Amino acid sequence: MSSDRFRLDGRLAFITGAGRGIGRACARALADAGAEVWLAARTRDELESAAAEVRADGGRAHTVVVDVTVPDQLRKAIAALPSLDVFVNNAGANIPEPFVDVTDEHLDRLLNLNVRSAFIGAQAAAKKMLASADRRAGGGAIINMSSQMGHVGAVNRTVYCMTKHALEGLTKAMALELAPNGIRVVSIAPTFIETPMTKPMFAKPEFGQWVRDRIPAGRVGQPEDVAAAVVFAASPAASLVTGTSLVIDGGWTAQ
Repeated sequence: MSSDRFRLDGRLAFITGAGRGIGRACARALADAGAEVWLAARTRDELESAAAEVRADGGRAHTVVVDVTVPDQLRKAIAALPSLDVFVNNAGANIPEPFVDVTDEHLDRLLNLNVRSAFIGAQAAAKKMLASADRRAGGGAIINMSSQMGHVGAVNRTVYCMTKHALEGLTKAMALELAPNGIRVVSIAPTFIETPMTKPMFAKPEFGQWVRDRIPAGRVGQPEDVAAAVVFAASPAASLVTGTSLVIDGGWTAQ
């Protein structure tokens, strides 16, 4: 098999939550594979820093300051793109806490970010792809950033698990509707990844040990582990992959 099947030359990719962590790694990896990347997030300084890294490696990068929880901002940002081949629906958050202590505010915040904005972003991306009259063979790819918690449950993560299970269902339903148009939809389901979001959790030694004890592969994930799966899912090499989840969990969900 030619390595060209993993290339994304001539394609345009839009990544939400691209200023840090997994989103930032995805932007760099997609650019390394040849894609022109558009990085979207709320914080301009983080976006510009991430874009500078891409450009320093010889890639093409643009930044879009957008709050994905504001529907009109997200829709306009996607509609304004010159074209769209790959959409990485990555923005998300978690608030670990006991089920009985979850407040309405925390419930609404995670549902709004992890589910509602993900739906709106995916919908806008699909519309943009469908509107492309010169759609190349193989269509587009919409990649929803899920979690291993979209496949199992966990203590103190009821809302997060609920939102990621919802995203897995959305992926399957979208894939069925969009397949006739050549648009693939795949979810990526990582285990615990070392990112700015999880850094405060791993600062507690007992938490880090609890995580490592449950990953048969023996190590915590890195953003690059997830980014590699995203590049595959976006590439022609994954042309028959749709409506499913790529679980990047070191064996967590096999137990």
